[in-house]
Amino acid sequence: MKDLSIVIPFMRYRRFGLAISIVLMLGSITALAVKGLNFALDFTGGTQVQIIYNTAPDLEVIRQTLDEAGFTGNEVVAIGSDTTIQVSVQNRTSDDATDDATESGETAQYVTQLLIDAAGGQARSGGSSFISSQVGDDLMEQGGLGMLVAIIMMMSYIAFRFQFKFAFGAVWSIVHDVLFTLGFMAITQLDFDLNALASILAIIGKSMNDTVVVADRIRENFRLLRNADPERIVDTSLSQTLVRTTITAVTTLLVLFALFFYGGQALYGFSLVLIVGSFIGLYSSIYVASGTLLFLTLSKEDMAPPEKRDAELEAIP
Repeated sequence: MKDLSIVIPFMRYRRFGLAISIVLMLGSITALAVKGLNFALDFTGGTQVQIIYNTAPDLEVIRQTLDEAGFTGNEVVAIGSDTTIQVSVQNRTSDDATDDATESGETAQYVTQLLIDAAGGQARSGGSSFISSQVGDDLMEQGGLGMLVAIIMMMSYIAFRFQFKFAFGAVWSIVHDVLFTLGFMAITQLDFDLNALASILAIIGKSMNDTVVVADRIRENFRLLRNADPERIVDTSLSQTLVRTTITAVTTLLVLFALFFYGGQALYGFSLVLIVGSFIGLYSSIYVASGTLLFLTLSKEDMAPPEKRDAELEAIP
């Protein structure tokens, strides 16, 4: 493989990229500390109500009706058909209720009657259910544990497959992407539900995939470009993988923008978080994962294969 005739000097601006990353991470931490995440019903608990209409209703009108009644942060989606909707709301606080389940029953009756009256009687109840916050707590705990295990396993794989400095850069890139995404959700107060949790796990996978591709090319170029310095090798590797990274990012974003504009309310937060994560992941694979290698003084000696012991050499015929 020959060196590229055109090499983009990405690493010339690595210190500027580091400064941007520090500002982004500090801003995200501040947003999480001040505003916090807006946990959805999946984690806080609440009530789900199904309403069956005679004709397809306007979901935006239903959301507005619920907002005016004090049920802010409601979720309204069509299920099965255009005439059947599912409404998820926080439970109303009642002095007469003795527990969460009782509050849920009272909330379900109130919301059902509210929407039937708003439809002029052209609707009927399709049932209701109670969402326990304990389920959300368990899912959050299991999701966080799964995320931690995944990061540890990926770090171990990269350290074994490449070198420890690559593992540190990859994990730093993942932490950077996840923290920025959570900070974005805190600032915008997007609902943090199971879809958002799934999108963060997807961001971790995509970020790791891009990092492994670049790391593999860097390792290969350390063996091929023997007279080049580490900065030149990293720039060459990033330039060689730029077309592949761009094509992957564009095709992914085309799908995500389609979900964002045409997926409806149910996929709005999921697609928006993935769009933000895709952009920040593209940036971090260059200036966080790869830039970290130079800050850790990656050298040709780090890429050299381990020397065989004398006994092993003598055993070779």
